[in-house]
Amino acid sequence: MSHKLKIAGWISVGALAGALTTVSLQTVARGSLAPLPLEELQQLAAVFSMVKSDYVEPIDEKKLITDAISGMVASLDPHSQYFDKKSFKEFREGTSGRFVGVGIEISQEDGLVKVVSPIEGSPAFRAGLKTNDLITKIDETAVKGLTLSEAVKRMRGEPNTKVMLTIYRKDENRSFPVTITREEIKTVSVKGKVMEPGYGWIRLSQFQERTVDDFVRKVEEIYKAEPNLKGLVLDLRNDPGGLLDAAVAISAAFLPENVNVVSTNGQLAESKFVYKAAPEFYQRRAGSDPLRKLPAAIKNVPLVVLVNEGSASASEIVAGALQDHKRATILGSQTFGKGSVQTVRPLGPDTGLKLTTARYYTPNGKSIQAKGIVPDVMVDESEEGNVFSVLRTREADLDKHLGAGQGPEVKDPAREKAREEARKKAEEEAKKGPDARRPPEFGSDKDFQLVQALNQLKGRPVLVSKTQVVENKGEKKEN
Repeated sequence: MSHKLKIAGWISVGALAGALTTVSLQTVARGSLAPLPLEELQQLAAVFSMVKSDYVEPIDEKKLITDAISGMVASLDPHSQYFDKKSFKEFREGTSGRFVGVGIEISQEDGLVKVVSPIEGSPAFRAGLKTNDLITKIDETAVKGLTLSEAVKRMRGEPNTKVMLTIYRKDENRSFPVTITREEIKTVSVKGKVMEPGYGWIRLSQFQERTVDDFVRKVEEIYKAEPNLKGLVLDLRNDPGGLLDAAVAISAAFLPENVNVVSTNGQLAESKFVYKAAPEFYQRRAGSDPLRKLPAAIKNVPLVVLVNEGSASASEIVAGALQDHKRATILGSQTFGKGSVQTVRPLGPDTGLKLTTARYYTPNGKSIQAKGIVPDVMVDESEEGNVFSVLRTREADLDKHLGAGQGPEVKDPAREKAREEARKKAEEEAKKGPDARRPPEFGSDKDFQLVQALNQLKGRPVLVSKTQVVENKGEKKEN
């Protein structure tokens, strides 16, 4: 097929990626350009000349031009972006699921870097780092005061170079240095297990190049352990998205062949396209269907899809397709609302442009942009409720966000009231210790939403949310 489904998204060294990851199409530059506004370009040239000659101190010409390009693109929407050499390299690393580093999933706690989990087989894993270890220094730099992204950059580097991490292990009440040699890390975006006899759980943390193959292997493992699977939970919570072809493949794993998965629409002819549940729309190598090894029973197993405010982009494609085809019950909270497609075009050997070129639509023609997927069953993240979810940033909260293209967006006063109440409660919660505020791990027996998903599969009562508000519910739909 003519569409090359390629690059998308950002990923930190295991830090939970924000919900701005992009669903993208990799294409070549257009053969013809639109007519140029000569008068405006003359003004741009005049400003450039005046800044260069009159500014208080000499200006780097290349930087001035780069900043002008960056500003022009950034003014469009939150997802269009100019890539310089460094950011283009990081962008490519994020979509491949490969990077050079020590191999740990991390978060932040009390200003320090906390090890959520060492990636199995990584240098950090072999060095003996454990879950809940705190990193206090990276080489000679104290972690206190660094942002998580700054800490990530210091731990990354070139292959075969060394980095010394100072570790504080709380349960042993001791600090010690560990010298680790960096190497290429392959992140694992799929986890899963048999939760209890007859019921499985598969979690996708991001849609990367290896996601589909890892998904197939995990499904095979679950069916080997539990051949008589009665129900499956597909967990897309906090999955910020990624590659479009991976989203189409995961949808196709559960849907009948050749049904519509997602469509895109924009100005360009190549932006008007329908992606179906068929190998030619997601396979990376000719004649090789990555889903061919899946057990046939996966097409009919009762399915619940878990989503929340952090489920974005490719996650929303999967949830929307399975919801529209009535193949799964969508359970959780309203998703992020990232329903636009970005095309990545190289501008040279190591720079590029990521430009929003289309919106995507569910099989029933609904735009998710700035709205998201509304679950069939709204369930809070804990038994106490979901009050803090309204404080989380969603697509509709972003400056210059693209509209849905299906009528005006309607502000919901009920949500503004809920946000104010949540802010007050957040101030009270902040006075508690970090252990009291920490949510349970996804996939654990204390994972409230997962327990409700299993109840849904078993036909048992589900504790439905009494507080969640659907955003933009008054939005008009085009006929």
